[in-house]
Amino acid sequence: MADAEEDYSSLPLPDRFTHKVWKARKGGYEDAAKQFEKTPDESDPVFAPFLQDPSLWKGAVADSNVAAQQEGLAAYCAFLKYGGVQACTRSRGATVSAIAEKALPSARPAAKANALEALLLLIELDKADPVIEDLLPILSAKQPKSVAAGLNAITAIYHNYGCKIVDPKPVLKILPKVFGHADKNVRAEAQNLTVELYRWLKEAMKPVFWGELKPVQQQDLDKLFEKAKEEAPPKQERLTRAQQEAMASAPAAGEDDAGGEAGEDYGEDDGEMEPLDLAEPVDVMPKVPKNLHEQLSSTKWKDRKESLDELYNALNVPRIQEAPFDEIVKALAKCMKDANIAVVTVAANCVDLLAKGLRSGFAKYRSIIMSPIMERLKEKKQSVADALGQALDAVFASTGLSECLEEIFEFLKHKNPQVKQETVKFLVRCLRTTRDVPSKPEVKSIAEAAIKLLTESSEVVRSGAAEILGTLMKIMGERAMNPYLDGLDDIRKAKIKEYFDTAEVKAKDRPKPIIAPPKPAVPAAKKAAPGSKKPALGLKKSAPAAAPPPPVEEPSPPPKPKAVPKSGLARPGGVPKSGLATPGGGLKMQRRIPGVGGAAAGSPRRVSSPPPDEPAPAPPPAQPKFGLGRGLTGRPISKTAAPAEAAPVAAPVMSGLAAVERAELEELRLEKERLLKINEDLKSEKTRLSSQVTELQNQNAQLIEDHTRDVLSIKAKETQLVRARSDAETAEQTVQKQQREIDRLKRELTRAVRASAVSPPAVLSDGLHAGVSDNGPLSPETGTYSSNGSRAGHYMGSRLDNRPRSYISSPSEDKENNGFGSPTAETHLDSTFGRRKFSPPVGQSLSSRGSPVRATSRYASASSNHSGEDQPSITSRSAEPAENWKRAAEVTSQLKARIEQMKARQGLTRPPPSAHS
Repeated sequence: MADAEEDYSSLPLPDRFTHKVWKARKGGYEDAAKQFEKTPDESDPVFAPFLQDPSLWKGAVADSNVAAQQEGLAAYCAFLKYGGVQACTRSRGATVSAIAEKALPSARPAAKANALEALLLLIELDKADPVIEDLLPILSAKQPKSVAAGLNAITAIYHNYGCKIVDPKPVLKILPKVFGHADKNVRAEAQNLTVELYRWLKEAMKPVFWGELKPVQQQDLDKLFEKAKEEAPPKQERLTRAQQEAMASAPAAGEDDAGGEAGEDYGEDDGEMEPLDLAEPVDVMPKVPKNLHEQLSSTKWKDRKESLDELYNALNVPRIQEAPFDEIVKALAKCMKDANIAVVTVAANCVDLLAKGLRSGFAKYRSIIMSPIMERLKEKKQSVADALGQALDAVFASTGLSECLEEIFEFLKHKNPQVKQETVKFLVRCLRTTRDVPSKPEVKSIAEAAIKLLTESSEVVRSGAAEILGTLMKIMGERAMNPYLDGLDDIRKAKIKEYFDTAEVKAKDRPKPIIAPPKPAVPAAKKAAPGSKKPALGLKKSAPAAAPPPPVEEPSPPPKPKAVPKSGLARPGGVPKSGLATPGGGLKMQRRIPGVGGAAAGSPRRVSSPPPDEPAPAPPPAQPKFGLGRGLTGRPISKTAAPAEAAPVAAPVMSGLAAVERAELEELRLEKERLLKINEDLKSEKTRLSSQVTELQNQNAQLIEDHTRDVLSIKAKETQLVRARSDAETAEQTVQKQQREIDRLKRELTRAVRASAVSPPAVLSDGLHAGVSDNGPLSPETGTYSSNGSRAGHYMGSRLDNRPRSYISSPSEDKENNGFGSPTAETHLDSTFGRRKFSPPVGQSLSSRGSPVRATSRYASASSNHSGEDQPSITSRSAEPAENWKRAAEVTSQLKARIEQMKARQGLTRPPPSAHS
């Protein structure tokens, strides 16, 4: 065995891959994997034999020996990992089908994992379409295990790469087939795949296959979809080789952003995918009516509407193939001016379908159709306004915000308030749905137009303008919108802030991070400024407080030359610091006294040094102030020395007082600013609360009105319910009464039928008209009469005895029934038969046993055995059937009358049986 193994290792790898001995193949797979890992690059010669003959990998991944197959799959993964794109494209056609049939259903977890890894590597290196195309046939395999394994692999592919890398259309089309599979494991894997696709596609996937599923399956999937909605948006977990190279070539600073954006973009784009993206384009031009333009030119509005209905049916597809629709769009634009609103509504619906079906392809028709639609917004009927709004939204979705702003601004200035109102609503919808952040000029134009609308007389327009500004602020940020809101009052700002808080937009303002860095620099500069410039600002502001002294000093400059006031005027500018030129004269020093604020601001050192020298001379400064004007005007220039000495004394005192006063003044100003700010905050809060109170009052009034309306509606419903219940009870009683009447009539009919069956009219008439004699002899042997009359009487008595009685009949009724209402016949029969009426003959009781039918047949046969004298009489008696039936009917009516009387007297109770006298 050792020699054989050495021989195997000495063989070339291609020979070992095709060797008959599985150990040789297994060793070849292991050695190949090791050699692939040691290669420096993709051009190493070790890859050449496998690139030239890719069929070697087909045998490796589908090896008949499971141990060798596991190593073959591992070797193929190493070949793809280190062999690059060329290794993928050369071997893909031979391996994917073999992996799907032999490797994915393997019982070994390692083999199954390697098979799945090989499929993922094939997609990573090149593209997913060929792999999915070769995997789909396994879903039609006969073995359920293979189908389930294929579904599991496809689920893993979508989980790792998402629906942007792997096209979901081919898989969505085959879902109904796998959901109808007989094996429960296959159906379970189909559910997992559907849920994974739903994570990426959401509701957009349903129109493709949802209608072909059973209701139970739809319910199960809906439950799973609800759980999937609660999960985080999916992200691509595995990048393709092209994406990896793009990330590697990106700058180091942008690597993280690029990677994060890549994953986020897949989740967002795929999560918002629409049915249009999954549908195939349809050529609708053959379905467009040929005489469309002729019909639209008809004077009858019904003809125009019918032609537009046909066009609507033709355009009603998820995706429309590109075609020249110029004439159709122009015709639809012309229909917007139609006098009939039904025509306008259908035309708007056609524009909606056409724009949604063409999407970006409809952008070239925007200039033709958009202005006519907006001009028609003057229609006040809500259904027409809604149709026009949907058409505008579809047109906007096919173009963009920048293209539509020109028409929107034009119609925001429209004279018709209804047009202006609907245009404002359309602009709000545009800002909410746009994915492109408006440029700064566009933001400025939108903000200025909305601010102008805030002063409109219509409340709807004013609210719409505030909503425009709030939505725009949501896109651009509060800082970018502050310059446009400075001149607005607090109520309008609060309204805009409310819309800003509730607005939902899709656009992302990416300039924000760029603007953000300067923010920390601005506060830094401000922090440096307060330390040095705040006192200067305070001093400048204190000048008005110190203004009264300068008017007193103003008269001093006139007696002197104009040069003195010029120098005094030059110093407030603060350019040259005159503190160094004290020897110049006392006038200059005295002029600094009123401008202490400015001097102290220029040189604060003098304020700190003089007070310790002479703190006492505080009172003297008042005297120079009063005599300042006179002393300066009356003194000559020769006395400049004395003022020069007094001036330095007065200056420090005033500067010291000014410092204390300035500190107090600064504190007071700060306190005042704080109080003003608090007051403004309280005012804004009060305004906001008052607006909330007003809104709540309105809501409360609306709720009270709704509650009252609901209570009245409930009472009305209750009244209707009570009436309906009473009607139902009355109807039920009527039905029960009728049912009792029917039962009673049925019983009476049954009794009448029994009475007619027991005593036929012909026989009874014969018995009643027969000449029965009272003295007919009775034969003791046979129990019959010896004469014909006695026989007839015997027959009649037997028939009368065997006749059944009704359970509600009384003895008196029994007499009437037996005699048919004829007292003469009853008396005659009673006297003729006597005792035989109650006790029939012995022969009769033995043979008939009380059966009326048998008694009738017996008497009929007995009468036939006698002489022919009786037969003519019987024949003559039976010749009057009609008269006999009339008598029977009369008897029946008499019976009914008597029954009704008995019911009325006895209350439908059966009378107790009494002995028949």
